Amino acid sequence: MNFKYSKKDKLKSKKLIEQLFTNGKAVTAYPLRLVYLKTEHDDGSLLKTGVSVSKRLHKTAVSRNQIKRLLREAYRLNKPLYFNNSSESYAFMILYLSKDGTTFDKLNDGMKLLFRKFTDKTATHEKTAS
Repeated sequence: MNFKYSKKDKLKSKKLIEQLFTNGKAVTAYPLRLVYLKTEHDDGSLLKTGVSVSKRLHKTAVSRNQIKRLLREAYRLNKPLYFNNSSESYAFMILYLSKDGTTFDKLNDGMKLLFRKFTDKTATHEKTAS
């Protein structure tokens, strides 16, 4: 299992982010929302992921950065459990929707639920497509 969240796994392309929000699909497990898009990456990575916290809901940079750190850590720890056997390539954006602060345990549980919903949704789409 690879628990790394390396530089090539980070979503940085403005074009891809724009495409993600215009053409992507979403799954929500409050307080998290996952916007995803099936795509091909030039560097061979399977997943490109970004995290975002609303400036409107969390006014101070300190609180936004803390939540983003917790989101990245929860993603890093849960990624191998759900995506190690995946052959599909996706771009993800994980959004934090709540106005309240959070703890790592709440985010970790939310991330697991979010990934379960995502795998269920994509599995049903693959079955209907074939």
